[in-house]
Amino acid sequence: MSAPPRTVDLNCDLGEIDTPAGHAHDLALLDVISSANIACGGHAGDEHTMARTVGAAKARGVAIGAHPSYPDVPNFGRKPLDIPEQDLEASIAGQIRALQEIAERQGTRLRHAKPHGALYHAAMTRPSIARLIARAAWSIEPALVLVGQWGLPGLEIWRSMSDDAHIAAEAFADRRYEADGTLRSRALEGALISDPEIAGAQALDLVRGCAPFAASRLGPLPRTICVHSDTPNALAVAATVRRRLEGEGFLVAPL
Repeated sequence: MSAPPRTVDLNCDLGEIDTPAGHAHDLALLDVISSANIACGGHAGDEHTMARTVGAAKARGVAIGAHPSYPDVPNFGRKPLDIPEQDLEASIAGQIRALQEIAERQGTRLRHAKPHGALYHAAMTRPSIARLIARAAWSIEPALVLVGQWGLPGLEIWRSMSDDAHIAAEAFADRRYEADGTLRSRALEGALISDPEIAGAQALDLVRGCAPFAASRLGPLPRTICVHSDTPNALAVAATVRRRLEGEGFLVAPL
């Protein structure tokens, strides 16, 4: 008997642009991905965009996750904020709670939480930030899966607080990696991958552990692949990543 296919999630950050074009773009991506990370007020998003995105995701069977951020709309959550950690923890909990309440009103639930932008990077390198994110998330919903970057210390902090079932290593199809496995800065040329075939090939290398830096990564292989909604050509990139994964025998499904 052959082994069942390995499951890989395909996630995207949504609910960040409240325009007709932004909403249409989100809807198109929801037809391709398996999990949606929904902006919940920290860097973008409000009750209207959250409710609309939750409803659209539910209708398509896409898993719903919270995408909390530093509370910094002007900088889109992409700059670290120097605020007391207790205030940050309260902000993250409030963002997740707001999305959870909307999901419950629509008869669904949150499956995961993934920090956004500068908060994501802080969580992966600063133990105190990793811990406060976990406390905030699990105080709202103990079953939430926390999503963080494959191979970085923040995931190990989360594992020390829970178990592998509640932790998901993530890799990026549309971001360029440096030779040491760090992400190329968005300020540098070539940081984003907008060629669908290159992104699809990179996604396969990542989930197989065949990336050049894979030997240095901590913990299990990635369970989820991200395509950012604001990457140029994002829809074609996501569709190609899914096609390549399924073509190689992977089952694309939520965490």
